[in-house]
Amino acid sequence: MPQGSVYKVIEIIGTSTESWEKAAAVAVQKAAKSLRDLRIAEVVEMDMQLEDGRVRAYRTKVKVSFKYEGE
Repeated sequence: MPQGSVYKVIEIIGTSTESWEKAAAVAVQKAAKSLRDLRIAEVVEMDMQLEDGRVRAYRTKVKVSFKYEGE
């Protein structure tokens, strides 16, 4: 019988002093260094870290999925 595929989903948070988009890209790039076969990245939340009434950093929470190769 043919087997299907299984994917695992995790949440990660990237940060950037420039934008939410760069924060998301940082998260995915970092995850790609230790996870194989990334498939989908979904932005689930964006917020900002503030200091003295100014934006210190943009934070983007991202769900990423990758092929699960466990037994």
